[in-house]
Amino acid sequence: MIDRRRLLLTAAATAAVAPTLAQAASTDADGRLNALLDGWFEADIDESPEHATSLGLDKGARAGLSSKLSEAGPDAIRKDRQKAVGRWEQLRAFDQSGLSQAGALNYAIASFGRETAAQTSRFAYGAGPGRPSPYVVTQLSGSYFSVPDFLDNQHRIDDAAGADAFLSRLEAFAGVLDGETAKIREDAGLGVIPPDFIIDRMLPQIRTLRDASAADMAMIKSLARKTGALNLSGYEARGVAIVDQKVKPALARQVAVIEALRPQAVHDAGVWRLPDGEAFYAAGLKANTTTTLTAREIHALGREQVAEISAEIDAILKAQGYTQGTVGERIQALNKEPAQLFANTDAGKEELLAWLNQLVADLEPKLPQVFGRLPKSHVEIRRVPVSIQSGAPGGYYQGPPLDGSRPGAYYINLRDSGNWPKFALPTLTYHEASPGHHLQVALQRESGELPQWRRAGGFSAYNEGWALYAEAVAANDLDVYAANPLGRVGFLMSYLFRAVRLVVDTGIHSERWSREQAVEYMAASGAKPLDASNSEINRYSVWPGQACAYKVGHTVIARLRKEAEAKPGFDLRAFHDAVLENGSLPLAVLEQVMSRRA
Repeated sequence: MIDRRRLLLTAAATAAVAPTLAQAASTDADGRLNALLDGWFEADIDESPEHATSLGLDKGARAGLSSKLSEAGPDAIRKDRQKAVGRWEQLRAFDQSGLSQAGALNYAIASFGRETAAQTSRFAYGAGPGRPSPYVVTQLSGSYFSVPDFLDNQHRIDDAAGADAFLSRLEAFAGVLDGETAKIREDAGLGVIPPDFIIDRMLPQIRTLRDASAADMAMIKSLARKTGALNLSGYEARGVAIVDQKVKPALARQVAVIEALRPQAVHDAGVWRLPDGEAFYAAGLKANTTTTLTAREIHALGREQVAEISAEIDAILKAQGYTQGTVGERIQALNKEPAQLFANTDAGKEELLAWLNQLVADLEPKLPQVFGRLPKSHVEIRRVPVSIQSGAPGGYYQGPPLDGSRPGAYYINLRDSGNWPKFALPTLTYHEASPGHHLQVALQRESGELPQWRRAGGFSAYNEGWALYAEAVAANDLDVYAANPLGRVGFLMSYLFRAVRLVVDTGIHSERWSREQAVEYMAASGAKPLDASNSEINRYSVWPGQACAYKVGHTVIARLRKEAEAKPGFDLRAFHDAVLENGSLPLAVLEQVMSRRA
């Protein structure tokens, strides 16, 4: 089991949260800290136009950001590394004397973020500080993956200026691609090349974008649709010309470099094979779980939880008449039952989306039973773009901007409807929408009490841990599976899946498992069908440690609730509001905040 003392990361991340007699009412220390942290946030927004757009901050004095994309390439990443190290040194030197309780909390949150960013900056390869991925372009990352979707779904076109800004960003897309290509070359010189199976997954995706008709691309269709609605002419043709003359040649250059590296790629999935790879993975685990748990401890925790959850699933399946074979074999049989499947056709996928939207609508009136505060923003369920669905994860959430001008969005990957049997879909929806990601992120974005940098930021272990915990709120507190035992199996399967992730992520990157060994373990557990297991293991191979955030985060939040329930006067709504009121926190800081409230 997790030793709670192992979650306490640094003196800055724990002791700073607890008030002392020296922390008087003076606002001088708080003012100095706020000026520092707010200044960093403002600087980061100016250097990340996409983030500014996603938060709704590319307006007014920052309107110029709406026509730009972030810098990319070796020099840009080196600049980010230097900045991360400098900020951590500056924060460590900050005089904390006189900080209020709120100021101490701000310091603890910022301290964790700055320390982990500085630690991940020591590695010369990869995506940069705070983003512990060893590869700049993969089947899940890179501008070829993100920019078309960003231009389609987030860039606003309300007038001619917005349309012109779209074209400017489209031109900048080519430069971003070339910057990433230069970084791919540089990292290859250090011996950092994605595994062969990752290259074989991402190359077809980049080629598909390169070879597609520009007019048929979703981002160009979006441009044409939005400008047409505004009676603005000529933009589609200009967009097509930019894609054909600038973007496609840049894509071709990236493809050529990756194709040239393919013969050098090896099949080993883990980062242990890379320069200082064990330290890279340790940094990834710390950044993603916000704990000091080691890979070996997480591996053991995962195996323990897999056994516990499998036993509970076994009991329910037997009660429902599914008695033959292992838990994994029975789940695989259930996954294939025709009654559990939507047709793997466009019509079937539309039916699936409509069903999910109804699930969200049906749950919404029940949320006030267990939450005192609910967000104003709504959530929409969308399909992952077909152009990237072969490499994209099963589902993901995109939060609303700070100004609430756009709803939250939950994307589901409908590459194969067979990956989503009906008994498993409700839990995914509660995870990604409400009471999971959308409820938590939207509340944070809407909170006027939090400084802007906290409203916009987040920590994976908290965010994913909350979403996983929220699945249990729907299952147990709101009793959504009262008349649906197989739905409860789907809920437990979600937990099994995240526990299996602890085993396979550490297995690949620390225990030196092969990709095939990890796929076999996941599929045999019943956590995912074979096709989905292949995609999942590909994901963990390029995002070391990220998959561990979910179950570690859930384990901590569930334990905090158990401790709170043991005390007189427990109120579930008050507990939830307390966990959510400060926004996303490192787990060690969350523990301190909740213990102080006891």
